[in-house]
Amino acid sequence: MGNPSRVALVTGASSGIGLAIAEHLPAGGWTVVGTSRRGTGGGTWEGAVMDVDDDASVANGVAKVLADHGRIDALVACAGWGLAGPVESTPIDRAKAQVETNFWGCVRAVQAVLPSMRAHGGGRIVLMSSIGGEIGIPFQAFYSASKFALEGYAEALAYEVAPFGIHVTLIQPGNFATGFTAARDKLTVDPAYQAANDKAVALMEKDERNGADPHKIAELVAKVLDAKKPRRRISVGKNGERVGLIAKRLLPHRAFEAAAKSALGV
Repeated sequence: MGNPSRVALVTGASSGIGLAIAEHLPAGGWTVVGTSRRGTGGGTWEGAVMDVDDDASVANGVAKVLADHGRIDALVACAGWGLAGPVESTPIDRAKAQVETNFWGCVRAVQAVLPSMRAHGGGRIVLMSSIGGEIGIPFQAFYSASKFALEGYAEALAYEVAPFGIHVTLIQPGNFATGFTAARDKLTVDPAYQAANDKAVALMEKDERNGADPHKIAELVAKVLDAKKPRRRISVGKNGERVGLIAKRLLPHRAFEAAAKSALGV
């Protein structure tokens, strides 16, 4: 058991990976405040309202956690959603909305918790990226773009906050069986892309429905939060998906793309 005074703030805790993490951490001695737009909570963790798309909502949510508990030792940023469709068919406002939540939502939460972490001499920041943050996913380009942005942001952030005892880790899940699949926003598709779009998205959703248990991510996050020197990036999921990250780093780009096409449904 860990120290019961430790406080973890988990965003996107109403469902999926965020919910699994909020449910798992209390067993390790964490006091968990799980946030979402609905503010739903669980039996062992406290729910709170926070819309990561809104500056004031994030600032007020973090202020309330600090007022109630006095500290935030860990931020686990999981809030996010999916958008599927060809780049050419994607309205700019939908593309911006995707990046707003998946990238800027993490940025807002991080900026809100950093002053208190510095004041207490340290903390842990865990950002939920994706294998799609290193490998572009066709017909989910803006989802990948949001995660690619998160990867670069976290890497730069880690250098800046290390002197204050704050550690940053990116979790890169593959396909997991959660409500994320059913909640994905699917765009109206130009007929020129229809067949390719439908094939790629159907394969992705099949892989997600047959994906790993999200509680495996929760167990990994608990280990990261307890590690003395947590890793910068950790992939999690089925080995066949994770090997793509290694292949992209080692293979010539054309060879990698040729090998990846069938897995990506193109």
